[in-house]
Amino acid sequence: MRLPRLFSRPSNDMAIDLGTVNTVVYLRGQGIVLNEPSVVAIETRNGVQQVRAVGAEAKLMMGKTPDGIETIRPMRDGVIADLDVAEQMIKFFIEKAHGGPSRLPRHPEIAICIPSGATLVERRAIRQAASNAGARKVYLIEEPMAAAIGAGLPVTEPVGAMVVDIGGGTTEVAVLSLRGLAYSTSARVGGDKMDEAISSMIRRKHNLMIGEATAERVKLAVGMARMPEDGIGEVMRVKGRDLRAGVPREIEVTQADIAASLADLIGQIVETVLTALEKTEPELAADICDQGIVMTGGGSLLARIDEVLSDATGLPVTVAENALTCVAIGAGRAMEEPIYQGVMTEI
Repeated sequence: MRLPRLFSRPSNDMAIDLGTVNTVVYLRGQGIVLNEPSVVAIETRNGVQQVRAVGAEAKLMMGKTPDGIETIRPMRDGVIADLDVAEQMIKFFIEKAHGGPSRLPRHPEIAICIPSGATLVERRAIRQAASNAGARKVYLIEEPMAAAIGAGLPVTEPVGAMVVDIGGGTTEVAVLSLRGLAYSTSARVGGDKMDEAISSMIRRKHNLMIGEATAERVKLAVGMARMPEDGIGEVMRVKGRDLRAGVPREIEVTQADIAASLADLIGQIVETVLTALEKTEPELAADICDQGIVMTGGGSLLARIDEVLSDATGLPVTVAENALTCVAIGAGRAMEEPIYQGVMTEI
């Protein structure tokens, strides 16, 4: 007679969208369990470094840390820029996604999303960081493929589909069919570059220095991909440090100001999409004409960017319902569902 199992051990396997701005974790069988900024606060005492905070808590410290504490973003342009700090961040997020540290070793299988243009060295760096953080096996899945799966596109069928994923560090553009990328390209343009453009415009026009967090808030509040009809749009008050007087000051910025500062970057994204369409095979292009373009990633939430892309291409453009978490959801589904077998690679 078989004894009943007293308990069933939940799966530790997970998919991680290791983004430049945010890290999103999908736990097998549970879905999205964590979505936090990719920021680590490091404290140095007597020459010894230790992690002070990770994620949302560390982001609150950006631009406000005393001597001895430094906030670091270990991801740049979608790939690892600081291997040691990235390893600490991944380890923290793995533990937090599982509900905290455990006395028993977990050693999960992890699928990590990477830009389609990542080099072999960059891929190995991601694998090493995840392995050192405790992963038993590391699989890599290209971000456009994960985004397309997360958005519900028919990537397993002989039908062409186009996805534009605008993340914090890169914009990924890909045409997919039959579990593969028929064509893919990327541009080092994303949310970070938009924040920098806004900071530069405010510094140049108003002689005011603002921090990264303030620039991001401005983008989210009044950011727009095209000029407002009235030439001004909404107005937002922004605080920073006056570069001439050296004292705090408050100014007003308009949506028109922000749209003008982002115009070149939006143009680069449009140019990348047009290039991809030019390189697409005729049969796949015919499918895209019917299906349209799907946008994912945080950058796709910039007001009216879908309209700009639609006007430039003449195609219908839709923003995925779960644009911010699409990539992690797609990577998680690729781990869970046999239909997507083959879209991940083990390195």
